[in-house]
Amino acid sequence: MALKQIKQDRQRLADIVYEQLLEAIQSGTISSEERLVQEKLAEELQISRTPVREALLRLEQDGILTSSSRGGFSIHRMTNGEVKELYQARAAIESQAVRILAVENNPEKNKSLRETIEREENISSSSVRAYFEANRNIHRRIVELTDNRYLIEMFDNIWNRGVSYNLFAAIEKLDLSMSLGDHIRLVEAIETGNPTVALDTIIDHITHGLELQFEALERAG
Repeated sequence: MALKQIKQDRQRLADIVYEQLLEAIQSGTISSEERLVQEKLAEELQISRTPVREALLRLEQDGILTSSSRGGFSIHRMTNGEVKELYQARAAIESQAVRILAVENNPEKNKSLRETIEREENISSSSVRAYFEANRNIHRRIVELTDNRYLIEMFDNIWNRGVSYNLFAAIEKLDLSMSLGDHIRLVEAIETGNPTVALDTIIDHITHGLELQFEALERAG
């Protein structure tokens, strides 16, 4: 059997480009009006076009970019239907996470989650970016504490799909503090040791987040 040689350096470079572009989209450095062209990006980064194209195609596959009719790529603008589907997927992943934690009801893990919430909600910046990061860090910690690598992988995929820029950026038209409420109630639900209570609480929490996003998108539109 003949296998092709693996080019590790090229793949590593594509990963670096991917992370840089994702960070720029999340921070707003790359706006929704901009067109991403591999030739221009390769010239700016001073690298070959191949790893840049690989990174762009991966971002498109992840639902973050879409092919532009003018050539190149642009940030994908999610429809209300897509937003709803995304939050439904979040609910499925995070519901399973809190169910696992409630059944386990580990005092050390519960304490760790409380500490994460207290740290992240003690926010000093009023920027959209800061609130997004705090919110994501809290919810990711819930999933991390399950020690289930597949749930973590799915969580990261969902949160990268436009929430970071297209959705959460719209929150700036609302009271940002509304996006960081009720997280301690999630810990309290887990601490009951009752998975049904934990499930109901996380579903209510995520449903409220969806309603907040729809309100923000309506005002932004």
